[in-house]
Amino acid sequence: MDKLRRRVVSVPGLFLFAIALLATLPLWLPMAALADLVRGRLRLPTVRLLAFGLGWAWIESAGVMTAAFLWITGRSRNHAAHYRLMRWWAARLMGTLRVTTGIRVAQVDADCIAPGPVVLLCRHASLADSLLSAWVATSKLGMNPRYVLKRELLADPCLDIVGGRLPNYFLDRQASDSLLELEAVRSLSADMGRDHVAVIFPEGTRASARKRERALIKIGERDPERAKRLNQMRHLLPVRPAGSAALVAGCPQADVVIGWHVGFEGLDTFGGILRHLSRSPRPIRFCSRRIARADVPAGEAFTRWLDDVWLQADQAVDELLKIDDR
Repeated sequence: MDKLRRRVVSVPGLFLFAIALLATLPLWLPMAALADLVRGRLRLPTVRLLAFGLGWAWIESAGVMTAAFLWITGRSRNHAAHYRLMRWWAARLMGTLRVTTGIRVAQVDADCIAPGPVVLLCRHASLADSLLSAWVATSKLGMNPRYVLKRELLADPCLDIVGGRLPNYFLDRQASDSLLELEAVRSLSADMGRDHVAVIFPEGTRASARKRERALIKIGERDPERAKRLNQMRHLLPVRPAGSAALVAGCPQADVVIGWHVGFEGLDTFGGILRHLSRSPRPIRFCSRRIARADVPAGEAFTRWLDDVWLQADQAVDELLKIDDR
């Protein structure tokens, strides 16, 4: 019933938003351009953001309509068809992002992710991280990703419908019984094969300096030694290890891949997006490192190990940022 109530609102809302944004294009385009120019924003960030929103709305609408067609034709449980739809969705959105905002992908070092089964622990810096990792997995590697995502993303009807038909798990971060949530995460990776990658964002939320400070304070109250060790982080957030540990434990034969990227810094809020688009955007660089399962400890040692590799990823992000700052 919750699913029905949610979709009764979200699906018509998506279509109305897409139609309204297209119908009012002659109105909002000059108004947004004027507002940008008055503020001295010569790259027209508001225009760019609204243009991307227009493209996003129609791509999402096409995804929902295709999902409806698959349901009508009796293929709602056809994973291959839905992964093809996911590949199309991610590629179209990445193309729209490039055309409307100027954000482009300059480097993808992801060959080590294939073959599966692997668990990908990915940096979370922006609203676009899930899209980037989905594009890398589906378009660049031809793999079928399984995601651990926050339940709030079910408000997006395409993610809700298509994501619900594929082996993903939408985590309830406010659940009263966290053990049930972790068991569901563990089950998500249990039957993966060579073309599968399970993706989780161990930080649990988009990184920012304020969030990093708060996280370190909380960790310091429980484990001062760990907080001191992680205090050198400059870009990433300290990990929340429980979900990653469960996902790794669910597939004993899976290697672990650490994924990090630069270029989406500051895109964690809509205000940040506008500021980011006001200047020439930094190119996107995606990198990864595969770690053999034999080198991944279990139990209590997993947290210390994950902290160490996350500190290494933080250093790698810092080095990539310096490349584009030269």
